[in-house]
Amino acid sequence: MKRKFPQIHAAVVAVALGALVLSGCATRAANPDDPLETYNRAMFGFNETVDQAVIRPVAEAYDAATPLPVRTGIGNFFGNLGDLWIGGNNLLQGKLGDGLSDLLRFGLNSTVGILGFFDVASELELPKHDEDFGQTLGRWGVGEGAYFVVPFFGPRTLRDAVVLPVDMYGDNVWGIGDVPTRNVMTALRLVHARANLLGIDKTLDEGTLDKYSYARDFYLQQRRYKVFDGNPPLEDIEFNGAALPPGYATDIAAQTAVNQLQLVSVGAGDFGVAAASSR
Repeated sequence: MKRKFPQIHAAVVAVALGALVLSGCATRAANPDDPLETYNRAMFGFNETVDQAVIRPVAEAYDAATPLPVRTGIGNFFGNLGDLWIGGNNLLQGKLGDGLSDLLRFGLNSTVGILGFFDVASELELPKHDEDFGQTLGRWGVGEGAYFVVPFFGPRTLRDAVVLPVDMYGDNVWGIGDVPTRNVMTALRLVHARANLLGIDKTLDEGTLDKYSYARDFYLQQRRYKVFDGNPPLEDIEFNGAALPPGYATDIAAQTAVNQLQLVSVGAGDFGVAAASSR
């Protein structure tokens, strides 16, 4: 399979990081994790606008028109494609057992599971993991840096924003050489992932007065939880003296926005977008 490195996506991240540097000196925030809060809030609002205008309406139509068994198969298919990159990162982190398990999952689901549409591996009690290159760097002691909302791609830490092109290069969907096929699969994955978040919108809007702060704090908690494999330092477990309620799924929405919500390229270009919120 021919791979084409997403140069335009790397440029988007570079521009965003440039904005971070330029605004850093002029921005002060009470939250030490978010020294760029003014910029981040503006970008959060912009990404929400993209979501409301483009992604959410299509996701609602998909949700209404697609039978549940079909949606389950589509989710399994894209989850299976991701197991290769997840397995590679587990191996890079020194977790040999998890890495081999991920590769075995991919082999079983791609064959017995008919290209991954059926999750045979889970039935055989091979667990599904969630790893990326940012987590790999965190595993080996690379600090996360400040909270940073990437244009179109949503919440990240500075560490994860820098390696976003690496994760995209390792993505089996973005790596498809045929542009029309890549665009169709990217759009389908985006719409499917966004449709799975439709039920979260009302809960999030009604459950907090400051949607941005809640999304930020819950995202950072969830991210640290993943980097430390469920055992983050005690000081990272709580925010503002109170544990964040697990009943909300802001972390799922934010992570999906970063890792899964890529929109179809425009024309012959490779410009992909993602929603940064679940509203």
